[in-house]
Amino acid sequence: MNFVDEAEIYVKAGDGGPGAVSFRREKYVPKGGPDGGDGGKGGDVVLLADSGLNTLQPFRHKRRFVAESGKAGRGKKMHGRSGRDLIIKVPLGTVVIDKDTGLVVADLTEPGQRWIAARGGVGGKGNARFATSTNQAPRYSQEGKKGQERNLKLELKLLADVGLVGAPNAGKSTLLSRVSAARPKIADYPFTTLVPQLGVVEISDDESFVMADIPGLIEGAHTGVGMGTDFLRHIERTAVLLHVLDVSGGAEEAKKQFRMIQDELSGFNEELTAKPVVVALNKIDIADEGEVAKVMAWLEEMGLPAMMISAYTGQGVDRLIKTLWGYVCKSREATSENGQETI
Repeated sequence: MNFVDEAEIYVKAGDGGPGAVSFRREKYVPKGGPDGGDGGKGGDVVLLADSGLNTLQPFRHKRRFVAESGKAGRGKKMHGRSGRDLIIKVPLGTVVIDKDTGLVVADLTEPGQRWIAARGGVGGKGNARFATSTNQAPRYSQEGKKGQERNLKLELKLLADVGLVGAPNAGKSTLLSRVSAARPKIADYPFTTLVPQLGVVEISDDESFVMADIPGLIEGAHTGVGMGTDFLRHIERTAVLLHVLDVSGGAEEAKKQFRMIQDELSGFNEELTAKPVVVALNKIDIADEGEVAKVMAWLEEMGLPAMMISAYTGQGVDRLIKTLWGYVCKSREATSENGQETI
């Protein structure tokens, strides 16, 4: 699958149908009055959040969407048929931006959530509407109103509770595959994850949370280097960040990688640094114990919760998941108290 998380589209609602100019033709009625009906309303363009989609790939090939126009009115005061609405399905987490103003106009995060992207034009009035005591036979009607048209930018921000961040080959994909049913590509070279991966971590039969594996970050990512900012936006909605740190290369290398990731997160969006962070010291099965201890002490001095794990063997993973679940529950409770949507 080619993951696409940005798209630009043009939408146009249907035009309203014109009103009719018509006069009654009845037997034994020498001068029939006006009976032209109104035109039909143009169809709306509607964006619909669909939980079955996870990419904006369809918009790579089709970028122009035009709804059906309303039909013209007819005699005998018959109204024209309204144009059909055009429904465009988008993935959950799609943010809609008006390209002309740069403003966010919609954020579609709930299954079945609908947003009218362009409203159809109102149908024109038929000549029957214009009959008065002084003008009993109007020979004119109204044209329908034009449908709204807009240029929109779609951005996909995945909905996940926990965001996995770290340098390439830190072991994020291995961890995701161990704790969920997700099966991302895993190999012993950097950048095996080229698209964000989602996995559902089950705590019990009725409790779970979503974990997102974001492709590895390198220095300068927030300016567009490497994977760039293409995937950093996907951790903006998460409740907690899990920083997977490879400690097999020694304490100094681990510290260097940690600082680099933190700099990239703050460079992209300063608000990311305010999110709770749990650090998983990964690959302890092949790391020097003394070097791991140095990293643990360093993180504790900064007040950051750190846990030693091996995503490969499973050591320490259960305890890590319980810790993450605690953060997710706190976030959901806070969101519920504020009367906002839980994501």
